[in-house]
Amino acid sequence: MTTAASLAAINFNWLPLLPLVVITIGAAIVLLAGVRVNDRDSEGLGWLSLVAIAIAFAASFMLLDSQQVTFAGALVADNFTAFFYTVILAAAAVIVLMSLDYVAEEGLPGAEYYALLLFATAGMMLMAAAGDLIIVFLGLETMSISVYILAGLARSDVRSNEAAIKYFLLGAFSTGFLLYGIALVYGATGTIRLDALSTIIAGGSVSPMLLLGVGLLLIGFGFKVAAVPFHMWTPDVYEGAPTSVTAFMAVGVKLAAFAAFLRVFMVHLAGVRTDWSMVLWVLAVLTMTTGNIVALMQSNLKRMLAYSAIAHAGYILVAMTAGSAAAGAAILYYLLGYAFTNLGAFAIIIAMARRGHPHETIADLRGLGTREPALAGAMAIMLFSLTGVPPLAGFVGKFSIFSAALNSGYVWLVVIAVLNSVTSAYYYLRPIVAMYADQGGAEVARMRSRPALIAAIAIAVIATVFIGIYPQPYMAASSSAFTSAFGKPPLATTASLRP
Repeated sequence: MTTAASLAAINFNWLPLLPLVVITIGAAIVLLAGVRVNDRDSEGLGWLSLVAIAIAFAASFMLLDSQQVTFAGALVADNFTAFFYTVILAAAAVIVLMSLDYVAEEGLPGAEYYALLLFATAGMMLMAAAGDLIIVFLGLETMSISVYILAGLARSDVRSNEAAIKYFLLGAFSTGFLLYGIALVYGATGTIRLDALSTIIAGGSVSPMLLLGVGLLLIGFGFKVAAVPFHMWTPDVYEGAPTSVTAFMAVGVKLAAFAAFLRVFMVHLAGVRTDWSMVLWVLAVLTMTTGNIVALMQSNLKRMLAYSAIAHAGYILVAMTAGSAAAGAAILYYLLGYAFTNLGAFAIIIAMARRGHPHETIADLRGLGTREPALAGAMAIMLFSLTGVPPLAGFVGKFSIFSAALNSGYVWLVVIAVLNSVTSAYYYLRPIVAMYADQGGAEVARMRSRPALIAAIAIAVIATVFIGIYPQPYMAASSSAFTSAFGKPPLATTASLRP
């Protein structure tokens, strides 16, 4: 077949790329416009970024119920893709709102900041739409390189520089594992396409080389979702990076990583579940236990939320271990609630900060309930949701994940997860006690002068409460997204698969 004939045989449908193109063009325009904008006057670039995000958000709804595989299987347009597109873009929009005043206050270069944020968002979306392993890698690198730079964007801050270097070095190391895994999978199967890979595995072509490749892929994804023992970068990078960037990592990076993780493992590698389910069982226990125990000893809010993020990755791994249709829907719902809850918590940390004084410790929250009752109430809602207190989003998410794992027969795994969730209540309640029972904390800058930050906090609070009180439409959307991506539920969990 000639090259022209080969190209003609490929389905070049640009619809799945439309939101990505909008975000990428928006990033380029922001970067070019920033040439003539002073860093102190970069708020307009933030609003320009919001316009690009809004257009891409609207375009994402065009993917609903499309069920398309395009560019020779490299990209997939389905409800799963649309779900992650919309959640990632919504998170990016809230991050921009949080950043409008913060960027100028911290002296960050506005054009570079907003452009890199949009480029990272494009990489996250590419991971969610990936139909082959190379696209997963391209999306991962687009996202990671942008976030490496964002983490070190506060060039005069030693902590920010340290965070960027640590994240870059460990990120490059984990990328090597991912690439070697892709190479071994290709060597064992002759394909990088996920649908072809699942077909080959279903035909019984499983070799030691393939299993080794799967193991290396697991290490690569484990780093990005901050699973133990690949979590070492998380607390230092979360603490050192600018707070808005930390929020972006805690939410956006985790959303993108789990989007690719779910599509690769729970669907297309479901045929070798017997080989990786036990590994995930162990990782889930180590991740949630380590995250919760170490979080008990933290006095810095950003480090505490870093270990909290590790623990929550462990809860999601519990559902991935279960591997049922209900577990898949529960993961997507959990990620939705987790995103808004964490965005709200980090937005409040930004509200606490004053130029040159980050006010990131639990002691800084003392007396906040008296001085700023609305801000303290919002923080309490975020922390109660992370704890899993009804009727907030965190409770419904944990209940769904634990129920799915229990129904699949993973009783001991659920028992360990519940004990971990109870343990987490101690460190989540410490800031609440400080806000309402203690006095003498840090003074907060006037909130009335920061309407965009108020809007970001309000969006996070409303979403956290509403998703928990009225979960049916969001759970239905999660279930639809899960089913559309996988065509059918993953291989059912049987007694022979349980550890």
